[in-house]
Amino acid sequence: MLYAVLLGVLLLVGLSADWATIRANFFAPAGIGNPFVGDWGTWPDLITVGVKNSLIYTVVAFGAGLVLGVVLALMRLSPVAAYRWLATAYIEFFRGLPVLLVVLVMAFGIPIAFNGWTPPGGTVGAGVVGLILVAAAYMAETIRAGIQAVPKGQTEAARSLGMSAGRTTTTVVLPQAFRIVIPPLTNEFVLLIKDTALLFVIGFAADQRELTTIARDFMASSATAGTATSLIQASILYLIITLPLTRLVSWLERKQQKAR
Repeated sequence: MLYAVLLGVLLLVGLSADWATIRANFFAPAGIGNPFVGDWGTWPDLITVGVKNSLIYTVVAFGAGLVLGVVLALMRLSPVAAYRWLATAYIEFFRGLPVLLVVLVMAFGIPIAFNGWTPPGGTVGAGVVGLILVAAAYMAETIRAGIQAVPKGQTEAARSLGMSAGRTTTTVVLPQAFRIVIPPLTNEFVLLIKDTALLFVIGFAADQRELTTIARDFMASSATAGTATSLIQASILYLIITLPLTRLVSWLERKQQKAR
């Protein structure tokens, strides 16, 4: 019965849709192009500039956020109360703010507060720093959970062999913790890919634009003006990037469950 209802709804939507208008507005030939005659439409710019920059910003934000996240996680677990309070305040603060707000503050608020100073990289650098600050807060909690999931006996065994606390943490605890948190960290990478779309609000030079910015700009270009074709293309490219990663997360989670 449920299948019949679903089929009926899909049939109703299909019959009531204006397919000619949908094709003209979401799949405009000028944007899609025709590869069989050498016309690639707007795909080259979306891929060679938009996808490339989105991935670069994601990798930089993830790498720096991971390093900062490890430091915050260790501070969160430190026996020194001041370190714990500082790390907790940072984590709660940036987890409680929208990513877009942090990006805007870094791009426009910080230069006002510090007499025009901006992070290295100008506007792009400011936007990426905003992503780093928020990503580090989330990854810190993930890494902290991974560290606490490592059996206490591992630490005790290492210390009984004469290892220092620092060496025990770096060579025994952290490697095991990272194996535990690989799935959620991969998921954070996927979220960062999508969060780079928020950078469009701060404005970029032509060769610095990420995928969403280029798609938006094509909406006003002469070739695809007034249509959402470029947004559909950008959506397809995002899915091509993120879907394999989300499937990887699911596979890693299943593998860990079997290992337990």
